[in-house]
Amino acid sequence: MSKQITVRLPDELVDFVDAEVAAQHCASRAALVTAALEHYRERTIGEAIVAGYTAIPDGKGNEDLDEFLNAANNAVWGDE
Repeated sequence: MSKQITVRLPDELVDFVDAEVAAQHCASRAALVTAALEHYRERTIGEAIVAGYTAIPDGKGNEDLDEFLNAANNAVWGDE
């Protein structure tokens, strides 16, 4: 199920979206906005997971935890 919404965007963002659609990088304006919002949601969830792991108190084995967090971050987000 989906809902139609109306958003107001600056001209330069609309120009970018239209250029992406014209270059066939996405099927439509809606497809690009959907992909961008899904990426934002996934990033927010990933950041919350990483924050949860980094909240673990210092102690023995933190080197392994740091290595794990770096590997998990790279697996989710690449080398950003």
